[in-house]
Amino acid sequence: VQLQASGGGLVQAGGSLRLSCTASGRTWNVMGWFRQAPGKEREFVAAITWGAGSTWYADSLKGRFTISRDNNKNTMYLEMNSLKPEDTAVYYCASGPRVARPSLDGEYDYWGQGTLVTVSS
Repeated sequence: VQLQASGGGLVQAGGSLRLSCTASGRTWNVMGWFRQAPGKEREFVAAITWGAGSTWYADSLKGRFTISRDNNKNTMYLEMNSLKPEDTAVYYCASGPRVARPSLDGEYDYWGQGTLVTVSS
């Protein structure tokens, strides 16, 4: 199983970015996005199920970030709008067979390499 995250980059505050995460090999029902800012712990961003498309979001990000998936492409997306400097972080996608509580990073077994998002003020 491999997860390939992409789409990060440098953007000005107020701008938008769309991250992608493509899964190769087998997939599991829940996939999630997490982020880790410099000097901070990794935090939950959003998660989605492949089947029903159920979604979860960190409360602080609702309304600005949207998670989606394309089952045909085995790809999950994170649309990020109205970006703020505090959104600067490495964004990781993750998945695994044990995920029952999508906001908990310890339940994910497989992680992508991360993609850096930098938001300038």
